[in-house]
Amino acid sequence: MKRSEELSKLRKEHVPKGVFNTHPIFVQRAQGALIQDVDGKEYIDFAGGIGVQNVGHCATKIVDAIRNQAEKYIHTCFHVAMYEPYLELAKRLNEVTPGDFPKMTMFANSGAEAVENGIKIARYYTKRQGIIAFENGFHGRTLLAMSLTSKVKPYKWGFGPFAPEVYRMPFAYCYRCSYGRTYPDCGIRCAEALRDFFINQVSADQVAAIIAEPVQGEGGFITPPKEYFKKLKEMCEENGIVFIMDEIQSGMGRTGYLFASEYFEVEPDIILSAKSLAAGMPLSAITGRAEIMDAPHVGGLGGTYGGNPVSCAAALAVLDTIEQENLLKRGQELGKKVRGAFEELQSKYEIIGDVRGLGPMLALELVKDRKTKEPAADEAKRLVQIAFEKGLVILSCGNFSNVIRILMPLSIEEPQLEKGLAILEEGLEKVC
Repeated sequence: MKRSEELSKLRKEHVPKGVFNTHPIFVQRAQGALIQDVDGKEYIDFAGGIGVQNVGHCATKIVDAIRNQAEKYIHTCFHVAMYEPYLELAKRLNEVTPGDFPKMTMFANSGAEAVENGIKIARYYTKRQGIIAFENGFHGRTLLAMSLTSKVKPYKWGFGPFAPEVYRMPFAYCYRCSYGRTYPDCGIRCAEALRDFFINQVSADQVAAIIAEPVQGEGGFITPPKEYFKKLKEMCEENGIVFIMDEIQSGMGRTGYLFASEYFEVEPDIILSAKSLAAGMPLSAITGRAEIMDAPHVGGLGGTYGGNPVSCAAALAVLDTIEQENLLKRGQELGKKVRGAFEELQSKYEIIGDVRGLGPMLALELVKDRKTKEPAADEAKRLVQIAFEKGLVILSCGNFSNVIRILMPLSIEEPQLEKGLAILEEGLEKVC
């Protein structure tokens, strides 16, 4: 019996089925953009632990930083005995996040915790309760984060009741426009709709925050027109609403910018980061305008593990690695190359209805028919399986589960990239 079969048996016996697995793989080692399983098979990783490994698996600087910090102290709880890595990382994020104004940062453990804390802070600061989120958005699996998340199955189904005072409006999904318009002649109707939303759904003076992903992750890498967020931000400013950008998946160089907000030329009041922030160590950050972040009373924010020193050390090393290895430029180059390859595939295979994304955060939306845009969910599932069998790890996503998203490490080597793209095309050919 293979080792993976033994482990699969253990997994079935001891771990609930609700904890999903995309692939039947058990990892033995991972380095750069490669994963090796317990049976010795090697895979090219186009998933990056769902956007966590932008700098690559086991990057030397990060491993060294983790080891060095762990040898000093692993946990004291920042609320009990403070430590320097927390302060250093807060200062660094205050400097590198968009916006030339005083900022403050606090830390939590996961993306969902960052979302929950961002909303808490916005509500406290504004003394309002309403939160506007978007269709196709994903913000996590805890109660409030799950309430903000759009897709019902599997994330919300059977887990109600949900948190109150959450309102949802259509996002700028140009390929499937909710308003039947076509960009650029649409006048960015999806953003202007917010004015109607304040009349028909919730009064602006009752809204604490609007929360959005600059590029929707789980929703299908939906990327709005560049003008979209500027219009939303203007309306937030007009009405005293906190504008929160959830950059948990799109941040840390994923789009070729340190934060995707930079591409859209907006300065969020609060920006949320996690995933690739600490290269796999549990850490999330809530960074925002100093007057907003400093509003809650002493003791109102925190958590036992938030800003763990080992995780903070890893995050500082991530920022160093991005800067010293010029990974933002590499990401931009990678984005151009992969987009070119995807557009070429689109010209060959009718199943590809849309190619979209920003920088190397790219996706293919698969459809049964380009005119009707009927989602090709079964074909996407099959493509993921074929790629896996050939040694490539990819992920599907989207409300219809028909989108293939690409999250390979920015440090991927050219031969690995070329082989991965070749496998993807082989899979598409089989599926078609």
